[in-house]
Amino acid sequence: MSLSWPLALLALLVVPLLLLARWFFDRRRKRSAIVVSSVGLIRAAIPGRSAWRRRIPVALFLVGLLLIGFSLTRPQATVSVPADNTSIILAMDASGSMCSTDVEPNRLTAAIEAARAFVEQSDDGTRIGLVAFAGIAGLLVPPTTDKDQLLEAIDGLRTSRGTAIGQAILTSIDTIAEYNPDVAETGVDLSAPAAGQTGFEPDTIVVLTDGSNTTGVEPLTAAEQAAARRLRVFTIGFGTTEPAAMVCTADQVSGDNWRGGGGGFGRWGDDSGLRRRIMQIDEATLTQVADTTGGKYFRAEDAGQLTDVLTDLPSEIGLHEAERETTVWFVLAGTLLTFAGVGLSMWWNRGRQLVAR
Repeated sequence: MSLSWPLALLALLVVPLLLLARWFFDRRRKRSAIVVSSVGLIRAAIPGRSAWRRRIPVALFLVGLLLIGFSLTRPQATVSVPADNTSIILAMDASGSMCSTDVEPNRLTAAIEAARAFVEQSDDGTRIGLVAFAGIAGLLVPPTTDKDQLLEAIDGLRTSRGTAIGQAILTSIDTIAEYNPDVAETGVDLSAPAAGQTGFEPDTIVVLTDGSNTTGVEPLTAAEQAAARRLRVFTIGFGTTEPAAMVCTADQVSGDNWRGGGGGFGRWGDDSGLRRRIMQIDEATLTQVADTTGGKYFRAEDAGQLTDVLTDLPSEIGLHEAERETTVWFVLAGTLLTFAGVGLSMWWNRGRQLVAR
């Protein structure tokens, strides 16, 4: 919790001042007490009142005043709230290892189907952008609510050599910076969030990969850039650790890594080296990237798990931390306690007032 006007805490001094005033007037009343012939008659006439009945109304009244005085500081609390202007950048791995058939029919096909489900089930007001990466990273679709455009781009993914996870994160940051003026481009040197800024931006990056970084900037370096801009990065490690044939259809590969095969299918060369690569999902780095930015790491070994992870992400992404003023709750609580104290005091003193008349 933070206070917008901490100097307003001086208003709390009203409580000890009231207690001091009560003590002062009690002393004056004792000095001017009237001498009567029979105290017993007065005690018999006025109903008795226990100590707790005397103290509870006073305590409620004073606590109420404290809460009202504290509300003048305009307290704020950090809470998780739904984002109504969320942009999600989905960065998908299109490296050659996505042709592995350890996930049927191959990883790329399974990833495309999961990404399609993610787009189709997203809220209509959620903007989604698509970044594809292999040896380099590129923006395919800027953040948009046009699901048809996204689905067409997802279906058109092609594999290529290399895995540039760090560059994919930087490209995603620059994409968000184009639409969110509170997010600086990667060329701006930011070592920490700007002073006075807390919580996360509603925009989020999701990185789906089946391997480890092989080229370009290190993922942790890129993660630090995202964290400095209060952008969360959720990472997904996809695939098993079982070696499998590297087979893609002709329309799933680009020209820089393809060796022809019959029947409309092809197979990668140097199969043994690539098989070693597919067993090296860098879970440690993906976890660190997520932890550094306030995101979360997920593991998906088959198509069903990947679909579940992606379609469940909006429940994680849709909430972000924000400062919300809680003044009204302190005023409400203070007012209720103050009136409760006054009300109890009047109720319990009604008998004494009737006798006095």
